[in-house]
Amino acid sequence: MIEIIPAINVDSFEEAQQKIKLVEPFSKWVQIDIADGTYTKNTIWHNPQELASIETSLNIEVHLMILDMEKRITDWLLPNVKRIIFHIETAYDSSFVINRCKDAGKEVGLAVSPGIPWTRMAPFKDKADIFQILGVHPGLPGQRTLEETYDKIKSLKNFCKSCIIEVDGGMNKETAKRAVEAGADKIVAANAIFSASGGPAQGWKELHESIT
Repeated sequence: MIEIIPAINVDSFEEAQQKIKLVEPFSKWVQIDIADGTYTKNTIWHNPQELASIETSLNIEVHLMILDMEKRITDWLLPNVKRIIFHIETAYDSSFVINRCKDAGKEVGLAVSPGIPWTRMAPFKDKADIFQILGVHPGLPGQRTLEETYDKIKSLKNFCKSCIIEVDGGMNKETAKRAVEAGADKIVAANAIFSASGGPAQGWKELHESIT
């Protein structure tokens, strides 16, 4: 079954808390985007100490858009975080980062940004739990999904039928449908959920209906 995960991309801890509460009634997971300006052009909320204090019934997935992952992964191995996603190009030794996550009892995902070939993830098909295809340039919300995204999904799925593929960036009723048709297993969406005219629950429902 295709899973839809609300994404939170905010400037403050208070905003993160508010949005988490909004999606608790209907979602099992929430993704929290983290960017400190080292890997992205912009900066958003990225405080691990504050994140550790969040209490929620949701499973938390952290999408790390930061550099020097070998040195900084420990900061994000928090008790209330279930899954860590990091970009393969932000680590010199991705196996080291994956093993640190596994040793801490976390699920781990590898991500590639636009312009980075999906084949960079191929050597880790039996090591990572999920593989994220980022359909927009990392950092800024509200971008449109790049066309290359769908071919990446298809190619990765053809290479590894058992791999769980998550797609993030510009996901709405139309693009999510195309992503699922290409082979995506999980859809991450922010604007389509939180900016929906009928509210987040309605936005989530409409997304779900578009892919079923």
